[in-house]
Amino acid sequence: MFKALQLNKSETGFSAGIVDLDEASLPAGDVLAQVEYSTLNYKDGLAITNAGPVVRSWPMVAGIDGAGTVLESTHPAWTTGDQFIHNGWGLGETRWGLMAERARLQGDWLVKLPIAFSTRQAMAIGTAGYTAMLCVLALERHGLKPGDGEVLVTGATGGVGSVAVALLGKLGYRIVAATGKTSEEAYLKQLGAAAVMDRAELSAPGKPMQKERWAAVVDAVGSHTLANACAQVRYGGVVAACGLAQGADFPATVMPFILRGVTLAGIDSVMAPLARRQQAWDRLATDLDPSRLEAMIEEVPLARAAEKAADLTAGKVRGRVVVKI
Repeated sequence: MFKALQLNKSETGFSAGIVDLDEASLPAGDVLAQVEYSTLNYKDGLAITNAGPVVRSWPMVAGIDGAGTVLESTHPAWTTGDQFIHNGWGLGETRWGLMAERARLQGDWLVKLPIAFSTRQAMAIGTAGYTAMLCVLALERHGLKPGDGEVLVTGATGGVGSVAVALLGKLGYRIVAATGKTSEEAYLKQLGAAAVMDRAELSAPGKPMQKERWAAVVDAVGSHTLANACAQVRYGGVVAACGLAQGADFPATVMPFILRGVTLAGIDSVMAPLARRQQAWDRLATDLDPSRLEAMIEEVPLARAAEKAADLTAGKVRGRVVVKI
């Protein structure tokens, strides 16, 4: 038997709680794993609080992310004792996830844990931080270099935003961090932000073309924030869009794209191919300052994951919540 955070939905309502499950009930897979740490991403928060249509099959074990040790494997790339990272691939949505002491996984989904990270640090990064790295890689593919101008990071105290600020700051970019938590200015500057702005400057409807300011943007917010960010990007700049904390709508025009040559790069972390995942994790191992990562972490036991998920969806969490399994 093993413990897991299980989500249930029926005619009588929704529930989330710790239960004991049998290994025989795990889904099919070629790797049996001991999960040491998981984490809370925004999607986890929506699933665990039933605040969004994330879960497609019931009952569901929560957790899109996990890191731990292989117990058994019939996959050629994995042997007993190997340490792994898992992000996405529908876990916690259509297949039992990783907020559990045991998981059965597909070896093709797993990334080797970089030697630079412990499993705890890997889950402090999690899908949110790995997505932030995918955003940085997209900006670099577009040709962005330190010294090209200010880079805006929206939702900066969140998981994606915090890691994006830390990464870009260490790489030498001048970061302006947008947040609704202006009291967190010291935290954001500790991570690497040069300046902090109130998200209210971006979150209301704005003109389709505005004064040019940003060389690039990392946006985890969507809606009017993304539209205004695009309207303020300098000629030839790039916006990496990876989230919808404000909303899934995009109330914009084509004008920034056809008059200023702005590029809008969509970032998907859930189904990204393994080679891109490995590239992102290899870069995180070299480009993310461990001390800045530690400054983001709040660790909770599995028993408190549902409570922290409610805080996350209510906007009461900064940085990264690590769940000790």
